[in-house]
Order: sequence, then structure tokens, then C-alpha cells
Amino acid sequence: MRSFTQIGFAALLAASGLGLGTPANAAQVKLDAELGQSAIVGKKTRTIYLRIGLEGVALDEGVRRTPVNVAVVIDKSGSMEADGKMEKAREGAAMALGRLSAEDIASVVAYNHEVDVLLPATKLTHQSEIQRAIDNLYAGGNTALYAGTEQGLREVLKFADREHVNRVILISDGLANVGPSDPDEVAVLGRKAAEKGISITTIGLGLGYNEDLMSKLAFSSDGNHAFVANAGDLVDIFNKEFGDVLSVVAQELIIEIECRAGFKPIRVLGRDAQISNGRITARLNQLYGRQQKYLVVELEVPSDVRSGDLDVADVKVRYSSAVGAKDEEVSSRVAVKVTDHDDEAEASLNKKVMTDVTTQIATEKNEEAVKLRDEGKTDDAVKLLKENSVYLREQAGRLDAPNLGVLGAENEAQAGSVASGEWNATRKSMKARQYKDKVQQSY
Repeated sequence: MRSFTQIGFAALLAASGLGLGTPANAAQVKLDAELGQSAIVGKKTRTIYLRIGLEGVALDEGVRRTPVNVAVVIDKSGSMEADGKMEKAREGAAMALGRLSAEDIASVVAYNHEVDVLLPATKLTHQSEIQRAIDNLYAGGNTALYAGTEQGLREVLKFADREHVNRVILISDGLANVGPSDPDEVAVLGRKAAEKGISITTIGLGLGYNEDLMSKLAFSSDGNHAFVANAGDLVDIFNKEFGDVLSVVAQELIIEIECRAGFKPIRVLGRDAQISNGRITARLNQLYGRQQKYLVVELEVPSDVRSGDLDVADVKVRYSSAVGAKDEEVSSRVAVKVTDHDDEAEASLNKKVMTDVTTQIATEKNEEAVKLRDEGKTDDAVKLLKENSVYLREQAGRLDAPNLGVLGAENEAQAGSVASGEWNATRKSMKARQYKDKVQQSY
């Protein structure tokens, strides 16, 4: 497979030593566009997979990171008082916000049936302001999750721009029982946030929250989602979340794929995307240093291809760099070899790409198993999970991918829990794992 990547004039100068020569001049995103196989049998192959990998280039020591504009929105309903949840929420929020500097902006919002702004959005010139705000967190009342999230967004919007990492971090341990509570309705709020360059991370604490609502809210805004079964793990989750927030190297990423030579996009696995007349457009709010995110496209192969090299697609990614919030672009052209020999096509298998493809396909099946269980079709859910386990383990051997074997073992264990009294915890764990695999979350 041929691949050509343009990293931009400034980056070329920096790489050659002819420019300023500082790390800040290099492109912040590496683009890796590859097919699941670099050769196909023209008259036999009907579909192929294209993987678009984006890796954030970490800033070197001494290079100024993008300032943060973050709102921490904490559920203070009555159930948060149990099992030390409020105590750990205070501890985790204080620790995480304590990592910010005087250039960063933070706010703290608490909600039960009402919403209180404990710390309006402000630059953190005095860390003591954070502690005073968090010390005012006390539990009691119901759960106005929508209103609390909306107020968090208002605080972030006061200073939201492309020169900040704009994030809302929502913590809840219960069902939204005041105001909008339907997952699709709440997801609209997430999409509105994404349009403003704001991601919403959702942290579900304990076994009482609505995992469908929390994961949809995160997915619609390109945030993170976590299931924290024990309050004692909340501090660690806060730490990992702020590790992501403080390592953003690119924002407002727009991925455009133009299919060539009759290759027809069928679907995008794992992520939302628009497909129109052979063009695919997808968006990511943020990309972190030393982390790779990807999307997988299933393509239909033209039926009349001839032997030789054939262009498949042109890929372009535009984004705002964390260094100076300047616009950058990377691009690549992907081609495939058409052969008459089955063994040549089989030998061209890209195991790395197909491992990611397998993960996405298996995640779809895992999601379908949850739907079957929700519909009362427990036996069908168990059967699908066991079939998924077999599929993953077979692919683990074929692709030399031990992580697929681990995922297969998880599906087998889930099959044993579907009909048990542990379904609530199992379902939350499954939703969190599905989310992580779909968007390549770091934790």
C-alpha cells in the first residue's frame, strides 16, 4: 500500500533543521491511514477496511501547554452521603483542581434538586478559593442532573475559546429525577457543547446512576466516561481525567475522507460520521499527547477492478494546534494493489489494523447483547456473548493480538453474569468498556 503524508511547510523546515528548529514548529498530529490488507483479489474481495489513526505528538518539556477552562459539576443529592461518596468527591476534585496553574480557569457547580455555583469561572490565582468552594459541598435532596450540567456549561462558556481546553466534568451517583432525564434528550445538550468546542466527561459513581444517559452525554460531546463502583477509586479517576485534560495537543479535529475509483463507504465503526456521495466527515473535539485515536471505515470494493495499483481514498485532517492555537493540516493518500492471487492478498493482511477492526465489530456485538438482555431475551444475549468470545479468541490467534483474547475472556464472563443478580453492575461495566473501546479512551 502506498501512503503519502504532508506535514506542512513549517513542520518540514523544522524536521530538516532549516526553520526555527523548536518542537513548537512540528505538526501536533501524526496521521496513519492504512487498509486492513494492502492487496486484494479483484474479482473476489467485496469489502475492505480503512483505518484512520491520529496520534497526538506530546509537547516537549518547556513548551507551554494549552490553558484549561474546566467546570467540575458534582451531584450533592442525598444518596451521595452514603459510603463515603461525597468525601471522596471532595478529595478527588480538590486534588485534581490543585494541579492547575494561575493561567487556568476553573469553576465548581453542585446540584441536587437545585443548582449552586460554589465557585464561578475564574482564573486560579488563589488555590484556597477551590478548597473553600469544595468544603461547601454537602449532600441532600434529589438529582437535577440536566440543570447541573447546563450550569457547568454556562460557566465554561464564559471563557470558552480555542486557546483553552474547554471541559465539563460531571459526577453523579443517581438517576436524574428532576428535569430532563431521557438519554436522547440529554445527548442534545452534549452536541450543543461539542459545537462550542466543549467536551463533557461523565463519571458514574456506584450502582444507582443511568449508564445510558451518562455514556450518551459523553459520546455526543467527545468526552470520557467512567464507571466507578467504589468511591475509593474516585480520586484515581479524577487524576487520570486531568491527565488527559492537561495533555491536549490538538482541538477541533475535522477528518475528511474522499473515496476514489468507485470505492463506496458502507459505514463507520465506533464513531459518529456523515457519509455523502463518497465523502466521509467525522469530528473529534480533542486529541491528547502520546495517545492514538482512530476510526474505521468499511468500504465496498468496485466489481470491475483490474490488476495493478489503485487509489482508494484521500484523507485530510484539519485541526487547531495546542501551540498557539494555529490551524494545521495533515493529509494522506491510500492505495491498494489488485492481484489475481489469493495467497498474495492473504499475506498482505495488516494485523494491527484488523485488530482494531475486530475490536469494533466485537464491541457492536457486545452492545447488541445488552439490548437483547434489556428486551428480556436472556438466552439470546448469553448465546451472542459466547459466540463473540469465540470470535475474539480466534482472531487473537490469527492476528497475534493477546488483547483480543482478554476481551474474549471478558465476554465469556459477561455471559455468565447476564442471568444473575449482578446484572446491574455487569451492565454498567459493559457500557463503560464498550465506550472505552469505541473511542479509545486512555483509562
